[in-house]
Amino acid sequence: MERTIEFVLNGETKKVTVNDNQTLLEVLREKLDLTGTKKGCNQGECGACTVLLDGKPINSCLTLAVRIEGRSIMTIEGVAGKESLDPVQETFNEKGAIQCGFCTPGMVLTTKALLAENSNPTSAEIKEAISGNICRCSGYIKIIEAIQSLAEEQEVM
Repeated sequence: MERTIEFVLNGETKKVTVNDNQTLLEVLREKLDLTGTKKGCNQGECGACTVLLDGKPINSCLTLAVRIEGRSIMTIEGVAGKESLDPVQETFNEKGAIQCGFCTPGMVLTTKALLAENSNPTSAEIKEAISGNICRCSGYIKIIEAIQSLAEEQEVM
């Protein structure tokens, strides 16, 4: 069955017609042409499809689109400003925390959520936060260093 849902996507109100069994990932990629959210395992294990739902990271491959009615979604396309990258994106780039880029959207969004909730996370808290995002290229060292650097910058501000 089809229905029209309304939600906030990257700061803008959207209306889209979805099937009851369509995932948020399918709607983002196929109906809204937002391909920054990646389809990886499609089982909620890799984190490539991570988006923020009301500020919290979720696997969009496991979330039915009908469940986001009236809620707020942020994808990687909504992170950067019109004139510049978000500080998380800048720091990931500067610290070499980007390899192939497949996990990067999920890592960036997870980092934004972590630092919004905990501006000074420990190494263990960082590792726990990103544990749902698999990176097959980096070994995580540069990613963890980038997140620690961001936390240190927030402390100074």
